[in-house]
Amino acid sequence: MTDTIFALSSAAGVAGVAVFRISGPSAGNALDALSGRRPPPRQASLMSLRNPRDDVEIDRSLVLWFPEPRSFTGEDVVELHVHGGRSVLSGVVKALSSLDGFRAAEAGEFTRRAFDNDKLDLSEVEGLADLIASETEAQRSQALRQMDGSLSNLSEDWKVQLVRILAHIEAVIDFPDEDLPDAVVVEIGRNLAALTDEIGRYLDDAGVGERLRDGLTAVIVGAPNAGKSSLLNALAKRDAVIVSETAGTTRDVVEVHLDLEGYPMTLADTAGIRELDNSSEMAVEAEGIRRAKARAGTADLKIAVFDLTRWPHLDPTTIGMIDASTIVVLNKIDACDTFDLESGGLAHTFNTSNVVILSARETSGIAGLIEHLKEKAAELLEGAGEAAVITRSRHRSAFQDCHAALKRAGTTDLQDAELVAEDLRLAIRAIGRIAGRVDVEELLDVVFRDFCIGK
Repeated sequence: MTDTIFALSSAAGVAGVAVFRISGPSAGNALDALSGRRPPPRQASLMSLRNPRDDVEIDRSLVLWFPEPRSFTGEDVVELHVHGGRSVLSGVVKALSSLDGFRAAEAGEFTRRAFDNDKLDLSEVEGLADLIASETEAQRSQALRQMDGSLSNLSEDWKVQLVRILAHIEAVIDFPDEDLPDAVVVEIGRNLAALTDEIGRYLDDAGVGERLRDGLTAVIVGAPNAGKSSLLNALAKRDAVIVSETAGTTRDVVEVHLDLEGYPMTLADTAGIRELDNSSEMAVEAEGIRRAKARAGTADLKIAVFDLTRWPHLDPTTIGMIDASTIVVLNKIDACDTFDLESGGLAHTFNTSNVVILSARETSGIAGLIEHLKEKAAELLEGAGEAAVITRSRHRSAFQDCHAALKRAGTTDLQDAELVAEDLRLAIRAIGRIAGRVDVEELLDVVFRDFCIGK
């Protein structure tokens, strides 16, 4: 980290204000070269920026100076808040590139330096990445909690308890001729069992943190011409899918993203499910149907759409796909006479609490479907608002490894203290991977490469 790096940290393109970030041992020298002075630390100052090669003014900028170690990266950091025109951006890049020891930053390099300088641990880094990528209020709140150290604090607390238990086991090993009080042995077993149970309950969370981070998935299924594409367009409030009365128009899975009062959901329209012959002309549609069934099998929710004008001859294949995670939509009520769910006989076919009658074409009844989706999302993501939740498979794997080691230790007789101690060391090592201080070199490039340039 001897180089001084710089990058445009705000979004590319024309803007009212653009932000350049500079970090490294020569960051202050950039201010000396471009403006001739350094402002007071952590105070915004209006300064003229000039190209040191020809002394031509580039812009008049708000400048912030953060001497190390009180900065985001732990190094000397400078922020230049310039006007966001292309010529200004180009001028700043050329001026910085002309300075000795300066280079453009790689993706995630500022955050990587913050990690290396102990300003953030790895789970906090991941929380920052999730915050940048968040699309809904619930995702933002979860990312902020993790960025503030909720997961790190939990794992550190468990690590402290593990170290204390290990210290008692080491006493058994180091002083084999000493008769430790029975109370100590009992306490070791009790504390080990309690911590094993606590981590086990924590892992039994139905993946709510990962679901919230990645977003729920809902798949629209049904027979051809049931109105699936019209329903997707109505929910998306735009023409996201071509609507046609010709069967087989939708061949592949088409997705839109919804924000259900903070709950993120990816909604997918799929090919109409029907029986096909084996002719080559049907091969593409058959592949679309195969993908529709596969997607429905992995989705968090299904929306089964039926053409109400065909009552009582509803598609049996779609009926067979209904389960507890399904919302039934009876579409085309606009083409029917007044219809009552109870007197129409549908109450004997479906769970009436999960049935919505609507017209996708006229968008009447769509609000009721959205309320059903919100309720289902709230059920699936119950607990996601808690302080510390697992948000990535990496976290889950580390906690699972820790839990497995503790279970082995708990079933081993304390007479084999060396074996118990080894399992406790493995548990401590596993939980240390959460914060990224133990055995994570191979993970760092994977974590940081997903950051944008300038972060």
